[in-house]
Amino acid sequence: MASHRRLRDLLLLAAALLLSASCAAAANFEYCNKGRHYPVKVSGVEIVPDPVVRGQPATFKISASTDKTITKGKLVVDVWYFFLHVDSETHDLCAGTPCPATGKFVLASEQTLPSYTPPGSYSLQMKLLGDKNEELTCISFGFSIGFVAPVAIM
Repeated sequence: MASHRRLRDLLLLAAALLLSASCAAAANFEYCNKGRHYPVKVSGVEIVPDPVVRGQPATFKISASTDKTITKGKLVVDVWYFFLHVDSETHDLCAGTPCPATGKFVLASEQTLPSYTPPGSYSLQMKLLGDKNEELTCISFGFSIGFVAPVAIM
């Protein structure tokens, strides 16, 4: 269960970006409903490092803005490994960004995936819900977990 929790935490924070100075990458994202007017606009998703390295810290950063004042909310994150749904979790918005959130803000999180996390392509969908469960934004993006595991030095 501890490994599942770590994977879950990383993917949750996937609403965040990986902070590695050497391999930062902006991820392409799409709104879940392209025709919908979301009150929170996402301007970018950054993943460091990209690809994510098993056993090493990774950060997801989501840059966003709104003309609303958001005092409460939650992030709902769903993750797929290829076509298999592997994780779903809900987090308090104010645990990952200063509240109240207004104007420009960043959702960020750092996690370390276990060294045995399967490598490959993952997809993540993140919904930001307001205090009355109204959908403030919804995006999806992909990220990769590298095929090379870190080598222990003795």
